[in-house]
Amino acid sequence: MKKLTQVALSHRYADLGEVFGSRVAPTPFEHPRLLHVNPSVLALLGIDPATAGDPAWAAIGCGKRLLPGSRPFAMKYTGHQFGVYNPDLGDGRALLLGEIEQDQRLWELHLKGAGKTPYSRFGDGRAVLRSTIREYLAGEALHGLGIRSTRALCLVGSDEPVTRESIETGAMLIRVARTHVRFGHFEYLFYTRQLQALQQLIDFVCRRFLPQSLSLPPPERAEALLRFAVRRSAELAAAWQAQGFAHGVLNTDNMSIIGDTFDFGPYGFLDDYEPEFICNHSDHTGRYAFEQQPGVVLWNLNALAHAFSALVSTDTLRDSLEDFQPQLTEHYAALMGRKLGLAKPEEGDHKLCADLLQLLAAARADYTLFFRALAHYGGERPPGALINLLPEPHHQALLDWLHHYDERLARDDSGDDRNSAMLAANPKFILRNYLAQKVIDAAEAGDFQPLQTLFELLQSPFDEHPEHETWAAAPPASGKHIPISCSS
Repeated sequence: MKKLTQVALSHRYADLGEVFGSRVAPTPFEHPRLLHVNPSVLALLGIDPATAGDPAWAAIGCGKRLLPGSRPFAMKYTGHQFGVYNPDLGDGRALLLGEIEQDQRLWELHLKGAGKTPYSRFGDGRAVLRSTIREYLAGEALHGLGIRSTRALCLVGSDEPVTRESIETGAMLIRVARTHVRFGHFEYLFYTRQLQALQQLIDFVCRRFLPQSLSLPPPERAEALLRFAVRRSAELAAAWQAQGFAHGVLNTDNMSIIGDTFDFGPYGFLDDYEPEFICNHSDHTGRYAFEQQPGVVLWNLNALAHAFSALVSTDTLRDSLEDFQPQLTEHYAALMGRKLGLAKPEEGDHKLCADLLQLLAAARADYTLFFRALAHYGGERPPGALINLLPEPHHQALLDWLHHYDERLARDDSGDDRNSAMLAANPKFILRNYLAQKVIDAAEAGDFQPLQTLFELLQSPFDEHPEHETWAAAPPASGKHIPISCSS
């Protein structure tokens, strides 16, 4: 484990050249306050977790102090936003600081809220405490659930006023990712006809994630990367749907080329099971509704494939994209089988799952609480913990479904391990929006203990934590459908 004084960064992406972005110095806070350091991410980076209490993180986490080797770089990209191509995108409030190598893996550090860049357009380049806390927690929530995601290293606050819907205070975090290359990076180079740079970027990503493809001719190398992105994106979309996560703004510039959850804004976890759930109050058409996510991910992959069309034949692109649906279906079926406690898949499992989701939707039952209660189910009648989660008019439909479920379990061989396996697949704690708001309200009042409590629960969401039952409760009516904007 490295001490903080031993940490040094490389800058492979920035070395690609000026066509890929701009060198920009961060605009630090004058009086930064260290709010939190993530010990598990420190360990991931090979940094001694004991350094979490080092006051130097306040300066590092706001760009006031740069780690040795850091070369702050604002990345240029474009993308489709709500289905419309926007050529004027890029890191408008964030800077790629560099990379740390640990256990033969590279991890990129990205400072969010670092001030204006050439791509800020009319923005101020800042982030606020509210949105920064939401991103800080979101990465841990998904990671704790086993869903691939960017995470955050540290959270820094300030007294600097920042104008959003109201006057708030500025904050920054250091995002950690395997790569910050987005679908939009490839779109930028394709639409500006910088095809040599497009091939350079493909080679750069392949060198890091598909080294076996480097011996292939360039068209086949590009095809390999596209197929990799299709597979990883299908797996990611399936994981979101299985655990009830809605991203909220799946533009192509918010899609990671390696299929990690990326760019948290107006996200939300399901409370009641509502397939049509829209977490972004700017999404007036429901383009990014929960049930639409797999289709939107495929739409985005089509946009990525189009960016590869100068290098790869149309037939090959089409064939690559056709892999998405079967991979999505296969991965989702496996995840839902685990949630239902089914050790060996059967042909009728899809209908069993679909019938349950239809019932939960009709009853507006809490998605997470129901599956957690199902993990404790042992065939009892009446099924008290389960039936109490549904309104009375839906009780008979639940009993009918449980009859088919009991028959299915009788044919399975999971035995005594079923309940423990289901408890490891169905979380007790998720990052509900009302809990995030509770933490934000406390933090804005100067109390960061709720942040620490929720942070720890989200890192082990499948454990019981009996002393924290209130954090697992369904939200009050006022805590559902909290409006979340892109500035969140």
